[in-house]
Order: sequence, then structure tokens, then C-alpha cells
Amino acid sequence: MNLEQQNKQAREFLRAIRSGNDDALSRLRRHHTLWATSDANEICVHVSLHDAQFAMARELGFASWPKLQAHAGPASRVGHTRLLEADLTWIGDRAHSLLRRWYSADPAALEQIREWHPRFTDRSYEEIRQAPFTVDDARLVYAREHGFDTWGELATRVKALASNPAVATTEPFMAAFGSLRSGDVGGLAALLRTAPRLAFERGTNGNSLLNLAVSFAGKPDWKGGVAAIEALLAAGADVNQGNNRGWKPLHQAAYANRPKIAALLIESGAVLDAEAHGAGGTPLVAALFWGHHEVAELLGAAPNNLRAAAGLGLPELVEACFRPDGSLTPEACAARGFYRPHSGFPEWKPSMDPQEVLDEALVWACKSNRLAVLERLVRAGARVNADPYRGTPLIWAAVCNRPETIAWLLDHGADINQKATFGGLSHGQGITALHLAAQYGHMPVVRLLIERGADRSTKDDLYKATAEGSAGFFGQKEVRDYLASA
Repeated sequence: MNLEQQNKQAREFLRAIRSGNDDALSRLRRHHTLWATSDANEICVHVSLHDAQFAMARELGFASWPKLQAHAGPASRVGHTRLLEADLTWIGDRAHSLLRRWYSADPAALEQIREWHPRFTDRSYEEIRQAPFTVDDARLVYAREHGFDTWGELATRVKALASNPAVATTEPFMAAFGSLRSGDVGGLAALLRTAPRLAFERGTNGNSLLNLAVSFAGKPDWKGGVAAIEALLAAGADVNQGNNRGWKPLHQAAYANRPKIAALLIESGAVLDAEAHGAGGTPLVAALFWGHHEVAELLGAAPNNLRAAAGLGLPELVEACFRPDGSLTPEACAARGFYRPHSGFPEWKPSMDPQEVLDEALVWACKSNRLAVLERLVRAGARVNADPYRGTPLIWAAVCNRPETIAWLLDHGADINQKATFGGLSHGQGITALHLAAQYGHMPVVRLLIERGADRSTKDDLYKATAEGSAGFFGQKEVRDYLASA
């Protein structure tokens, strides 16, 4: 069996499902009970590569995609993960996160549970989802994934590492992670020479050293730089090795808006259409979620739905999402299961509602300052004051420091003082664009909003703070002083 060919067929199968192909939908429902009673619209939005791979594996007589991979070649078998931190509370938090993801039927979580919990071996996603699953079960998953039979054994090992740093010499992956975190490229290179396998191993949650290095590269004060990433690539690190949720190094470079690193990864063979954190969660979408248009230019156009086309700001791609009668194509609404990059944003379930799709696309265009497509989206029915998911177009333009887009929105009827939502439920309730521009220290936007009539006295719903108060709380002294004197 050729695994590369199976991967290609899985991607083709996924594209057929998202386009509404009846035969593909029938195959998915027949071999994947999680989708057995779902209508085509729901499948189109939320189905992911995980699902297509699982259905194909079942169709071919395997219990799961990892079992198919293992049959195709021993090198494909998932190995134990290595400890990253000598901190039992930190690992316990990962177990609680797995429990939450099980509850929301996250396919990656269900796969992780099936792979490492002996009670769920060869069970279907739906069977895992319907069975009792507790935090003790989640802890057992993490213990088994790290090579221990019980949580108690894992706890004993972690406590020994925490109490005696010298013991860490027996955990080379942890030592390599420590070198990465401190930016010690020389120390990392020495460890890779001593233990070349480190370039291929995975830490907690399945993160490779390469994935972790690209993650650190997103921090402005990290000293490792591109040299650490180059050292890992030279040691043979797999540029397409994802963590337990499919998040790959290129996703991380896109999320952090690091074009130079993204270009290096692409040159080294990183695929552009890999998905993580939900259907349609490609590196491009990870970049566009935060309006990172600089790195987005390198990342292709997958998935080719309306919000991605709008975020790229390409009129021809946007136009291709509409039928001659002005209605949206199925592809325009598909692959929108990715809606948050981390759990700081609350859960949400996107739909095929054309109004929601149009409003979301306008938000994504505004994040990236794509003036060329704004009029077309509004003409199609997108609303300048809509709040489709945690932020109006004006709110997101303020967060992403887009004064040109803000001026356009205000000229086209956006409510400058509209209260909306942003981020998580413990913050961002009843805030305005001025609050967020102040919080992020975007002085050009703050000045523009004040000049256009923003109300400085408006208070958010949770903390009853004005924009001046937000600026002060987040240490934006220049903005705070300007608002105090404006």
C-alpha cells in the first residue's frame, strides 16, 4: 500500500465531500457514524481531513487512519511522546483540555483517545463520544502517550525530574526543549549530534522540536532565530510533522506572521493545504484569522471559500464564490470549521447561512485591509455592523491597525460607537473599536476614531472601563495620555 497515494486520495475525497458530491457524502455517512445523520450543509462546513481519512480507512477495512498508516509502513506508526516540562500541574492542564475537546467531539481529540486509551482501541468516534470519559481517563491517555502505564507512574517521574535537575540528563528531549527555549542554538546542535533521533521525536501534545522552534520564533525576544530552525531542518526534522491537532510548523509561522520562516519551510517542502484546529484550518487561514497579510501572500489559496478569498483581497477569487444569479456557491461556504486559533476564544458552530458567510467574509477582508473587495461584499449583502463571531468589521480593523479600512467602513455607515464582542467570555464584552485600538496601542487608529466622533466616555460591559482606562491597564501610556487630553 502506497501511503502517499492514500493521502492524495483522502484529500480528493475531502474536496468531493465539500463540493456536495452525493457519492462522496454517501461514503462518508456510511463509514463514519459521527456524520451518519448530518445534512449536507453541516458536513460541508465542518468536515475535516481527519474525517475523510477515517472514513477511507474504515472503507478499506482498517479500524482507523493510524492503523492504515501502520500497515503501510512501520515508520508511520505513532510513537510515544517525550516530556517537555517537569511540571505535573502543566501536564494535568493538558488532560483537562483533552476532556473539554472530547466533550465538543473534536476529531483530533477522539483520535488521541483511541490511540492511547486501552478501553477505546478500535472504537468509532461516535462510540468514544457516547461512552463515559472522565478526567482520570484523560490523565491515563497522557500517561500512556508518554510511555507510562498509569498516571501515578507519570507523576512519580515528573516529581523526580522536578526535585533533581540532574535527572533531566536522562530526558534528552527535555534538555533540547530547554536549549530551544533559551535560544541556545549551540547547545541544541550539540544535543542533535549526540542524539540525532531528537529531530524526529515528539513532545507533549505531539509537538516536534521544529514545531516548538517555530513557535518560539514568534516571540520578539527569543534568541534562537532562524538558525535554530535551520539546525533542526539540517538534522532531518520533518517539516510536515504536525502535533496532536495537526498544527504544523508552517501553521505556526503563519500564526506568528513570520514570512522569512514560512518561506524557508515552504522551500523545505511544507505543504500548503494541511488542516488543523478544525475544517479548513490551513496555514493561510491561521494567518488570515489575525490579518497577517504579509505572510499570507506566501501561503496559496486553500481552502477556496469566500472568507479566504476576501482575506486575500483578490477580486477574481471573491467573484468565483458567486453564481450568476448572485447566490453563493457551496465551496464559498465550505471548510469553515476553523474559527479560533486557541481556547481563549469561545466555541462557536459556523453554519451555511449565506448572511453569516457574507458577514464573516467582510470581517476577514477588514482584518487584512483588503479595500479592493469591500464594496463587492457589501453589494452582495454583507453588513458593516454585523458581529458574526467575536468582532464586527470595525472592531477587527481596529485590532489589526487598519486606519484605511476604518475610514472606508465609517464612510459606508459603520457605527463608530457600536458595542460588540471580542476574544473570550471573560473579556471583550461590550467593547468598542476605540477600546481595542487603545488596548493595542494603535495611535493612528485612536486618533482617527476620535476625529470621526468616537465617544471616549463609553464603558465596556464587564469592567466598566473607558478606552482611556483600557490603555492605562495595558500599559499604553501614549494612548492613555492622548485620550486624557483629547
